[in-house]
Amino acid sequence: MINIRTREEIELMRESGRLVAGALDLASELVGPGVETGALDREIEGYIRGNGATPEFKGYQGYPATICASVNEEVVHGIPGSRVLRNGDIVGIDVGVRKNGYVGDGARTFAVGGITEGTERLVRVTRETLDLAISIVREGVHLSDISHAIQQMAEDAGFSVVRELTGHGVGTELHEEPEIPNYGNPGLGPVLKAGMILAIEPMLNAGGPGVETLADNWTVVTADRHRSAHFEHTMAVTATGADILTQ
Repeated sequence: MINIRTREEIELMRESGRLVAGALDLASELVGPGVETGALDREIEGYIRGNGATPEFKGYQGYPATICASVNEEVVHGIPGSRVLRNGDIVGIDVGVRKNGYVGDGARTFAVGGITEGTERLVRVTRETLDLAISIVREGVHLSDISHAIQQMAEDAGFSVVRELTGHGVGTELHEEPEIPNYGNPGLGPVLKAGMILAIEPMLNAGGPGVETLADNWTVVTADRHRSAHFEHTMAVTATGADILTQ
């Protein structure tokens, strides 16, 4: 069942979403050559708890950290720790925040120092696919119209989309219905209704679409070890468009 949230619930979710945005803004200030991913995790956890909220990821199905910090070929779910970011890396930071019983979820990919033109293009196009998806969201649109638009833009640019992982609904739980693939044919699936909450998250690979999970049972990497980028916003569907909650 896809939940329809009331105006009051959406405002509570906006509080969580603002903290997600604030945490990602903090990450943008902290990311740089020589920084340990574990230090990012500690600082962001302090920010979230200091604002009267809790890190949604920490303890979720046993996940040990506040953020996911996925570097270069790591697609998602990279566990922060002693890894030191180096000039030329990219790092995807994914954050979940729970406040007042509701969850916000968002992600951005950051450049570490100077990156190559090809890597910059991967990051930029991934962000643009999310922007495109957001522009499509409104009441009456088929869910797969979003998926199709992401796939088409990504593949037209020479990149591939990850198929094993999807966006999702979000609300009182981190993962709710519906699943939101980043590929597919248009005109299929549920029709969006005002009050639905969507976490749309394109994951684009510079190489092929294949992924695999490392021995830590969390970190998902590209099968060919080419780089991957990831962006995500949580948004409410309205009659006229997307109300982005994580900004």
